Amino acid sequence: NICVAKSSIHQKIAENIRELRKKKNVTQDKLALDANLNRAYVGYIERGERKPSVDTLAKLAKVLGVKLHELFIFD
Repeated sequence: NICVAKSSIHQKIAENIRELRKKKNVTQDKLALDANLNRAYVGYIERGERKPSVDTLAKLAKVLGVKLHELFIFD
């Protein structure tokens, strides 16, 4: 089912964002502030409850110090 595939991709991106944020010892508040996003929205993204735009993902990647494509690398 293509919908399931899309959902799981967003979930994997969400997990990557959370993992990178924790590795960098950055709070959701700080990540949101530095990326000019709402803190609650960052929480929704990390839980896979929102599907952020590419622009939003680019902002998060920049703040996390990674290239955008690194958010799409799954083990």
